Amino acid sequence: MKKFKIVLVIIAFFGALSASNAQRVVKVKVYPKHGTVVTTVHKPRLVIHNGIRYHLAAGVWYKARGKKYVVAAAPRGIVIKSLPRGHRVVFIKGRKYFAYKGVHYQRIGRTYKVVYV
Repeated sequence: MKKFKIVLVIIAFFGALSASNAQRVVKVKVYPKHGTVVTTVHKPRLVIHNGIRYHLAAGVWYKARGKKYVVAAAPRGIVIKSLPRGHRVVFIKGRKYFAYKGVHYQRIGRTYKVVYV
């Protein structure tokens, strides 16, 4: 009887362990499809480039359309002061770039410029 209780405790432990792993949330780090419309954006930063107003939130570029936001391609040449959290360093043809969700940035002094590579 004592061994049976030990076996039940071990089974319960592994069952709880596997259940906790099944609830893990996986975030996909891919740039959303251009043209996708969203109603809210968390803390967007306004950046004006060539007279066009862009909003940057969590590394994704948006254009405002009324009270909604439309996902836009990252505008080439736009300059920002800081990179999104989670960016990574990549080397392409011997040059150092910073990448986040498929958008590449090049360091220019203390700022970062969107480039197409």
